[in-house]
Amino acid sequence: MTAKEVCKRVWEISEPFATEMGVSLWDVTFEKEGGQYMLTITIDRAGHTDIDDCEKLSRYVDPYLDEKEFASLPPYTLCVSSAGLSRRLKRPEHFAAFMGSEVEVKFYRPVNGSKLVTGILRGYDEGCVTLEENGAVTVYEPKDIAAVRLSVTI
Repeated sequence: MTAKEVCKRVWEISEPFATEMGVSLWDVTFEKEGGQYMLTITIDRAGHTDIDDCEKLSRYVDPYLDEKEFASLPPYTLCVSSAGLSRRLKRPEHFAAFMGSEVEVKFYRPVNGSKLVTGILRGYDEGCVTLEENGAVTVYEPKDIAAVRLSVTI
């Protein structure tokens, strides 16, 4: 099973119960972090998500992960967490929900001399991210973008 297939299947298993709980799935990832694989389910709720929500979904999903279809996976840790304030935007619906918000865009390599820019999200189309930075509007290509996150100022 590829990482993409794992994420798709875990999403399918998790989504009905998450909806029943009153939370929405934000993301599912299966990635190697350091020397260990992490299966991370990220949830969100209007208002806030708490540790009880994470625990409840984790306990629901865990028995399904013991089934035969997941037997070929390398050892991993299951993590269910809140999307958080500086959440990563990955899906078109994430970008739509936060249009007009301040975001940080990280690049794989410097773009115009910088690996990070902050601006107002003005558009998202097939992976292209449009930002307004100091009155100037720039479109960044998906091949250059490592991550897009909400910007949080404390």
